[in-house]
This record gives sequence, structure tokens and C-alpha cells, in this order.
Amino acid sequence: MKEQRLPYRRLFNLGISGARATCPEQVVKRLGALQAQDYHQALWAIGLRMKASTAQLIEQSIADRKLVLTWPMRGTIHFVPPENVRWMLQLSASRLLAQDGRRLMQLELTLDILEQCKRMICDALEERKRMTRPELMQLLEEAGIRTNHQRGYHLLWYLAQSGILCMGPREGKQQTFVLLDEWVPRTREVHKDESLAMLAATYFTSHGPATVHDFAWWAGITLSDARKGADAVQSRLASFKVNDQIFWQGTSDVPEASHADSSVYLLPGFDEHLLGYKDRTAVLKAEYAPHIIPGNNGVFMPTIVIDGQVAGIWKRTSKKKGLEMEFHLFTPHHGREDEIVECGRKYGEFMGQPLVSTAFQIKV
Repeated sequence: MKEQRLPYRRLFNLGISGARATCPEQVVKRLGALQAQDYHQALWAIGLRMKASTAQLIEQSIADRKLVLTWPMRGTIHFVPPENVRWMLQLSASRLLAQDGRRLMQLELTLDILEQCKRMICDALEERKRMTRPELMQLLEEAGIRTNHQRGYHLLWYLAQSGILCMGPREGKQQTFVLLDEWVPRTREVHKDESLAMLAATYFTSHGPATVHDFAWWAGITLSDARKGADAVQSRLASFKVNDQIFWQGTSDVPEASHADSSVYLLPGFDEHLLGYKDRTAVLKAEYAPHIIPGNNGVFMPTIVIDGQVAGIWKRTSKKKGLEMEFHLFTPHHGREDEIVECGRKYGEFMGQPLVSTAFQIKV
């Protein structure tokens, strides 16, 4: 495969170009897991991959328990299919929790405190079914357990990693938490080798072309385990070499038209288009990376993708009359402005707001 065709194949396999999904759970099941640190950006990550959608429709899927929000991959928040949440947590949580000792010491959280918090939160949720984060923090504070300086957040993260909690639907602007065992029915136990194979097959089919190093990074597993998973399903995958690197993808044919796709896309921050890979140079030039992650602070800006490449960033401001959008391109793209604005209009429709103004700048 020629190197320049690789970005177009990813756009297609990631569900950004080509046929669109008909429901939110179809998007998440295809990707295996979808990055969701920024809640509203994550809703758009699902919506842009659908034939027609609104933020409210996706939020209803969360309320209907068709999507689950928790911390399964790399200890970060993702949407995952409910039937996969437990084996995904089991695959990565033990490693993350084993590495958590230093952070627990920094936060002055002992195993006794963690167990006390677990009992209190479980008792409260068994009675109330769901509680917001502020309500849970108040519960702990009233019991004399400090929640400041990230202690409260880390307690919730720890219990989610342990398979006790997951996130429920939002109440207004507040995220709720629920007991995983009450929210998601238990399914059959999946052993490690099987889960590695299942995750590898899903990843390379939906994110390919990608390397085993990309898979290990995305899944938050060791390179050895990533190779084991890829080896188990290599008969179901296709491989090729680019610049002495071996890439894997699903065996289904990608329509030739997608390789010449000249469409424009407005992708959310933290989209799998970038976060799904350790090496992002196939779609993002090194000199543009500082604009995507300003200050290298771990916050990924929403991106403009043109001809398979990250070509700029976009921002939106919600006003009473509707959305005001700014498009910051890295270099001029004459004749593409109308396509970009049309993408902005579709984003506005998704959010239920009209697009009232647009502005273009060249990012220096």
C-alpha cells in the first residue's frame, strides 16, 4: 500500500467516511471503545459517524443502558458496549491498580480508607440507585473523608477500575454514578487470551491500518500482550509494510472512492482519529502537533481534517441566537471554505443550535 492512501483507509474504517451507522451503540460497538474525556465532544464523535443524530438521541442511549461510560482503556474515560465493559476492565485494571500505589500515597489514601469509601458509596447507591459526583463528595466529606486535591476524583476512578461503579446518565450538567452490577447485567466470563483476541480483532478492523505498537498504546496493555492478541487473529486480518513498519487491518475491501476522498470533516477533541494511535504522523505533521495539544497538557483540540490530513482546529461559542464558529487553518485551503462551513452547520444541527457566524484565520 502507498503511504498516502493510509489516512483514507483509516477515515473509512473509523466510520468517519463511507457508510454511516444507524444508532449510537452501533458506532461504539464498531470502534470497541470511544474516547470520552470531554463529554460533549464525545457525543459529537458518535454523532458525526451516524446517518442522522442529535446529542439528545445519544444521551438517551446512555439512559437506556445501551452505552456505558467508564475508565477501561489506559485509565481514561471511554464509551464502551455494556456487554464488553467487565472483560475490558479486567484486561487493563489489574495493571493500572498495581501501578497506583505511589499516587495513593501522594493523596494519603490507604486501603482502609478505600474500603470504607466503597462500603459507604455502595450502601448509598443501593438505596438511591444513582447519585451525582457532588452528592458523593458530600457523602464522603460528612464522614470525615477529605475529597479535595483530586482525592475524591481518584476514589471514584479507583472504584470504577475495580468494577464497582460506572457512570450513569447526566442530571443537568452533573455526571451521575451507578453500581456497575445493577446497571449492566452480568455476562459470561471472558478469559485473558480470549479478551486479547477479541480486542485485537475489533481494534485492527476499526482503526486499521495500524501497528501492534499502536494497539498496545490504545488498549493500555503490554507490547507482549498486544502481539499475543494480534497473533491470535492474524488469519482474520490483512497486513502490509510501509517504511519498514508492518500495518494490520481488517480483510474487508475499502471502496476505492474512499482513497480519493476530498471531503472535509470537523472532528471533536480526543477523537479516535488521533487518540487511537501511538504514532500519529500519518495524519498529523509534527510542526502542527503543538496546535492540537497546546502546552502539551493532554487536552486535544477539535480538528479540521482535509484530504485525510489534520489541517487546522475549530472552536465554537454558544450564544443565545446560536453558534459562533472559528476555523483556524494551518495553511490556506482556498475553495474549501464552503465545505468547512457546511460541516459547521451540521454540527449546529446536531447540537440543536443554528450556525449564526463563522470566521477563518491562518494559524501562525
